[in-house]
Amino acid sequence: MHQQQPPYCSTPDSAVASTKYGKVRGFVSGNVFTFKGVPYGQDTGGENRWLPAKEPAAWEGEYPALIYGANCPQNLHDWHSQEQVFIQDWDDGWQSEDMLKLNVWTPSLSGRRPVMFYIHGGGYEFGSAYELPSHEGANMARYHDVVAVSVNHRLNALGFLDVSEVGGEEYRDSSNVGMTDLVAALRWVKENIANFGGDPDCVMIYGQSGGGGKVATLMGMPAAQGLFHRAAIQSGGAFFGSAADAKALTRQMMKDLGLAPNDIGALRKMDWRELMTAADVAQGKLPANPHMPFKMHGPPHHFWMPTSDGHVIPGLPFEDAAPEMSKHIPLMIGSVSEEGNMMASRPTEEEWRAGLARAYGEERGTAIADGLKKAYPHKSVRTLSYMCSGGGFLNALSMRNGVVRMAKLKHDLKAAPVYTYYFTWQTKILDGVPGAWHTSDLQFCFDNTMRCEQGTGNTPEAQALARKMATAWANFARTGNPSQPGIRWEPTDPVSNRTMVWDNVPRMVDDPDGALRKLVL
Repeated sequence: MHQQQPPYCSTPDSAVASTKYGKVRGFVSGNVFTFKGVPYGQDTGGENRWLPAKEPAAWEGEYPALIYGANCPQNLHDWHSQEQVFIQDWDDGWQSEDMLKLNVWTPSLSGRRPVMFYIHGGGYEFGSAYELPSHEGANMARYHDVVAVSVNHRLNALGFLDVSEVGGEEYRDSSNVGMTDLVAALRWVKENIANFGGDPDCVMIYGQSGGGGKVATLMGMPAAQGLFHRAAIQSGGAFFGSAADAKALTRQMMKDLGLAPNDIGALRKMDWRELMTAADVAQGKLPANPHMPFKMHGPPHHFWMPTSDGHVIPGLPFEDAAPEMSKHIPLMIGSVSEEGNMMASRPTEEEWRAGLARAYGEERGTAIADGLKKAYPHKSVRTLSYMCSGGGFLNALSMRNGVVRMAKLKHDLKAAPVYTYYFTWQTKILDGVPGAWHTSDLQFCFDNTMRCEQGTGNTPEAQALARKMATAWANFARTGNPSQPGIRWEPTDPVSNRTMVWDNVPRMVDDPDGALRKLVL
């Protein structure tokens, strides 16, 4: 299969591309030009904290775009399960407020190829462009003739803290700079990607989990209009905080820190670790947020998210309606079958059923457990609990409901089509227990089963499915239609809920797991 070809690496004079700020020097590996850590904005620390991204200062000579840039400062993972670490192969990377960097993979610096702009997950709190090996875009450039781009941006208190009352008018967009960073990165693509062999008029934005939420949000942001032409939301959905809640959090934090209400200078000078700790403590003191998209257990009762401020984000994209401003953008949206996978969780059947009864009541809980066991007789109780349980953030059946709901909202605009998918491929790793976990689809739509062999096994079946899925994603980027020879992917509608099921035999199914997902509504 194609993934077995050994790449070679070189740093030739030809691996130099021009940007409006200066030249960047990358490297070539396996016939793919790679540029990592390319600046699209200035350092966001100190005087620039909570202000909209400023354009990079021009540089002389060649900027060495050879390694991934810093990640936004964040609380690093505290994995309790060696199995989870193994299948996901996580990389927390390094941290700095100088993190407005992006990465580019391209088969050639000339030509006009579709651009696939990937936005990482981790909610709005953590994560990075390279947190998972599945995010690497080299194989999309190598085998699918696209230009792949990934990006880091501001997160948590650095990207979504509302300091408008502290700093005044200059900071009115502070609660959304994590999102306006992404607009700045898309603007960089618009202005520079032609020098990397990309077509600025054919850009797909896609993201998984929190990245999917960021895609949904960008679809409702006026500043992002015209910067992308297709969109995909993978295991994610949009959610927003209110301006009142955002301001209440900052007031509480300033009080806790013993600072005057308008002391923006002290906040700008504060070490980011102290700042993030103070924000977390303040979150825990606020009343519980009744609009939380997930059930939270204990403080904080809030978490980081964009603010519907009437300006940067004028509405609530995908809450009551899909954004009218993006009605002509084709959309792909889907989820995986074991979204709730947490390898540290090992319930007995009795414990699993008790959790479902607590969450849904005795009758519905029993119906869900019985229905899952009947539908998937070969799956272990542990794997079934990852499809639906009484606890945890993520629930595969609820996520399916979210896909159906958002697809209907998009369909109701009666404009561009919406395509849905359900990724159900079951890994053979660790006796098949992990199933299709949250993020597992990325290993396939990036054609990275060898890079991610600890999750996929890089079996012939995995390689074949990855080739098909990555082709669908690339075709969607290129034309707005993800079909390919032998695999016709039809748009969905709210009556049939036609969905592409990605497994060893990809196939269109009307509302997969429909009866089960309706039980948890």
